[in-house]
Amino acid sequence: MILLTVLFLCIISTYSASVKGHTTGPSLNNDKLYKFAYSAEVYVDQVKASLQKSAGYRISSGVDVNLLWRNPDNDDDQLIKVTVRDVQVENVNERPAAKNIFKGKSTEKIIGKEYLEALQRPIVLELVRGKVKTFYSYQNEPGFTQNIKRGLASLFQLQLHSGAAREVDISGKCNTTYHVRQDQVTKIKALDSCEIEKEGFTSHNQILDVSTKATSATIYVLEDSFIKSIKAEENYVLLLNSRRKTGAKIVSKQRLELKSVQAGPGLIAGKQVASVIKTLDSSYVAVSLVADPVKSECKKCPSLSEHWQSIREHMYPEKLSKAEAARSFLSFIQNIRKATKEEILQIIRSENKELLPQVVDAVTSAQTSASLEAILEFLDFKDASTSTLQERFLYACGFASHPSEMFLKSLTAKFKGDIANEEIRETLVIVMGALIRKLCEKEGCKLPAVVEAKRLILSRLEKAKKDDNVRMYLLALKNALLPEAIPLLLKYAESEEGPISNLAATALQRYDPSFLTKEVKETMNRIYHQNRKVHEKTVRTTAAAIILNSNPSYMEVKNILLSIGELPLEMNKYMLSMIQDILHFEMPSSKTVRQVLKDMRAHNYDRFSKMGSSSAYSGYITRGPDVSSTYSLDILYSGSGILRRSNMNIHIFNRNAELHASQVVIEAQGLESIIAATPDEGEENLDSFAGMSAILFDVQLRPVTFFQGYGDLMSKMLSATGDPINVVKGLILLTDYSQEIQLQSGPRASAEFLGGLAIDISGGMEFSLWYRESKTNVKNRVAMFIAGNTEVDSFFVKTGMETTLEAETTLDFISTVQFSQYPFLVCMQMDRVESPFRRYVTKYESLPCGRRYVARRGKAELLAGNEYPLHQENSNMCRKVFGTVSDSSTSWF
Repeated sequence: MILLTVLFLCIISTYSASVKGHTTGPSLNNDKLYKFAYSAEVYVDQVKASLQKSAGYRISSGVDVNLLWRNPDNDDDQLIKVTVRDVQVENVNERPAAKNIFKGKSTEKIIGKEYLEALQRPIVLELVRGKVKTFYSYQNEPGFTQNIKRGLASLFQLQLHSGAAREVDISGKCNTTYHVRQDQVTKIKALDSCEIEKEGFTSHNQILDVSTKATSATIYVLEDSFIKSIKAEENYVLLLNSRRKTGAKIVSKQRLELKSVQAGPGLIAGKQVASVIKTLDSSYVAVSLVADPVKSECKKCPSLSEHWQSIREHMYPEKLSKAEAARSFLSFIQNIRKATKEEILQIIRSENKELLPQVVDAVTSAQTSASLEAILEFLDFKDASTSTLQERFLYACGFASHPSEMFLKSLTAKFKGDIANEEIRETLVIVMGALIRKLCEKEGCKLPAVVEAKRLILSRLEKAKKDDNVRMYLLALKNALLPEAIPLLLKYAESEEGPISNLAATALQRYDPSFLTKEVKETMNRIYHQNRKVHEKTVRTTAAAIILNSNPSYMEVKNILLSIGELPLEMNKYMLSMIQDILHFEMPSSKTVRQVLKDMRAHNYDRFSKMGSSSAYSGYITRGPDVSSTYSLDILYSGSGILRRSNMNIHIFNRNAELHASQVVIEAQGLESIIAATPDEGEENLDSFAGMSAILFDVQLRPVTFFQGYGDLMSKMLSATGDPINVVKGLILLTDYSQEIQLQSGPRASAEFLGGLAIDISGGMEFSLWYRESKTNVKNRVAMFIAGNTEVDSFFVKTGMETTLEAETTLDFISTVQFSQYPFLVCMQMDRVESPFRRYVTKYESLPCGRRYVARRGKAELLAGNEYPLHQENSNMCRKVFGTVSDSSTSWF
């Protein structure tokens, strides 16, 4: 009896295992031919647009499937043959005959006889427990047709129990989740997890970049243990982070529906897969199921030289404030990226001096190995006569959207060599700092070139004796923002004098508050409160800003507030204005400031009624759902009414990132002797100096000097024309996004977004002893162009959408000071002129023969100019300034 029971249990367990084995994957019946209808559709459009109006196409065909062989030892190991037949290509949406590019063309004409024959050659799949173990096809078959068959083969891969799996299919090796309910199986593929070879790059800053979201779902309906129907859909959504209304979507759909089951060929006898395949067709080879990276070549595209000739007229310096210049710049970059070193050099060497700087901008911004080799071969840093081109090259490196290690390695080698122009040498090391930061942000801090550049800058700073050399390396660190540089910056901020101390402090100000340790804050407190030595106002106010912007303690805020009233006159007013701005703009430290203000010793009329003209104010330029932008204007005067520092900043930010779009600082010192005034404490020995420093898109540029020393000052005053000095002029690549996307239906898609800026920033400082008036003017002229192109390339047809945005604007910051009385009159103005804004969307489909469908629509509008409101005190002062000007102008005669 016991023996019978054991035998019965063994039989039951064997039967259970057998049932379980048969349900791990679909199973075909012997001697049957399964006839399916198959279609693969592609749509390209705007993100929220209906698919009924999208650009795209459909491939439809019949598909025959039959069982070739089943492993005699394992029913779940089977070979199936899949044959595509009766291929048709058509519009994905109904169109009038005049707009139908496929009208009147046979499939053979559209695809080509060779490719159609290849597409209809059968493939063989080895299915083990429902998964494609081996994909058999013909060697040297065109990659395009092979990928379409891979997309079809991948549909036959499924499992019949719920759970997660890591699978290999046309998309690569991907995380997949199955949900099984009766005769329906849903497969969800995490496309962002797929490991597949693909080219592409993204912008270094998230605000300038593109967000992507990809989904894939396949629904299987089973009948009699095999597939009755399959519906698969994948979606790719791409959104421009700075303007999420601008974007694109790609939708790929596949359908496979069983139409009939007929009598089919019998099984091939054999025990091993290899022998069965050889019997079937010895030409079959095992091929990877993962897609091949294929892309059709452009046969009628213009050469680099021809393209340059077509856009050349838009690249002259006087046209750089136009959107057409930015558009031409971007298209030139796209063509340079496909060109050889020799083709690039041919254009550089043949162009005139007016256009060469713009060519250098584009060649450097292309960021290919060929373009870098070409520009380095052309530029001779030992020749001072080409310093303008060298500077444009260096700044283009600094603004590089995705710099490689080779960029930094090349600049380091140049820095170690002979450089004829000292300003170029300074610019070079400053740009090295910017490249270090960008590479470190991409987890490249341990790259050999980065390690070498960091060591060079830090070691040479420690050994530097001359102020000019110290300043050069500090500016490099201001760009690099290395955590290991903080102790050095603290040393120079606290122990040095004048501009060196101020530069080190402003470098520390650029660090994220998370890097500002207790030691940093203690040093800033000592500088502000002058515990060890007397410091000038610019350094002290920077130290205060660092403290207040890095999660200050209650006592730190209280000590700063208690100091107001004991400071030099204008510094009192400036610090008071800074505190009020923190409260007005709800900055992070505003909560602590409000707590301290409850103490009447810190918050009283005597402290908060200090007179002066210095001020600090922040406000919004734009507030939107995607990004917002803010401006801050602060201006600090000496006690005698002469400008010490004016500082204009523009920041762009979203929920996750921030971009320091621009900063223009005009500084002056040691000018009191001109009007026989007494310098403020700590500033008695400063040389006469005025200059401008700028940050553009997170990159500190080389500062510009208006004059240095009393003799230079008098010479410039006597010969002054009032003309502005150019700070930066050129073409900058901002958004630079390119990705290849493998669609699971077979075709390959590409998404490319480029954003360029034609920019001209200039600034000037006028000084009149006769009228006892000074005026600073910073003019920002900008033209912007953004182009997004999303395309599906199926070799025989291309379909896609191009989106463009363009705008032109000018932003002026003017500061007028009349110091004939005290408190002197100060008026600050920030104006934006009327700005044209245009956007266009173009959808297209095209065949290699030239037949093309294009649908375009757009909108142009004029954005009203705006005078940005500053604080009420400034408005009152401006009325007095311009009222005084008006009165004086009528009293001459």
